Amino acid sequence: MFINFSDTRLFEYLPKVILPALFATLRMLFFSMILGLVIGSIVAVVLVITSPYGLKPNKRIYRALGFIINMIRSFPVIILIVAISPITRILVGTSVGEKAAIVPLTIAAFPVIARYIEASLLEVNKNLILAAKSFGASDSQIMIKVMFAEALPSIVAGLTTTTILFLASTTLAGAVGAGGLGAVALTYGYQRFDDLMMYAIVVILFIMVLIIQGIGELVYRKIKK
Repeated sequence: MFINFSDTRLFEYLPKVILPALFATLRMLFFSMILGLVIGSIVAVVLVITSPYGLKPNKRIYRALGFIINMIRSFPVIILIVAISPITRILVGTSVGEKAAIVPLTIAAFPVIARYIEASLLEVNKNLILAAKSFGASDSQIMIKVMFAEALPSIVAGLTTTTILFLASTTLAGAVGAGGLGAVALTYGYQRFDDLMMYAIVVILFIMVLIIQGIGELVYRKIKK
């Protein structure tokens, strides 16, 4: 038989292992996305303002930030988790566990979010920016009331994609001691040859992706109206 139902401990582990792991995954995803959004938004604003077509072009700042973002994005998440473990230990006191995973996940997330927001802001119709300038709007007013207001639907779509991408990254974090659903699938499923346990985790992650996508599409449609 493809899956042996007699050997699985799925139903025994569901309340005491899988559910806590699910909440751990949600916490890692939530906090890394919130922190990544805050840092990524700030970086995106600086990139847009200092870009060659920005409100205050500055090649040095733009190129330096772009280099840092591209460098971080070049690291696979699981390698980044290991590479910055000394920094993680300094910040949260440990390099293992749920809290420790939030640090590298945030560092991995903010460049992706920054690029999505930057691209969305740069797509705003230049005529709207020129019109705002003609009415005497300041740079901050143009950024918030014109560019962010117009780019918001695109930003929401990008954040939805990023959140789904980093849901998968939380499972990678589980492979190096962060806990969560990834650790359960690896430890209780794969290593113990419990196929039903492993596939159950896959189904849970699939449902989470559908929920995230659904929420993102709902928010997108409401903003777009």
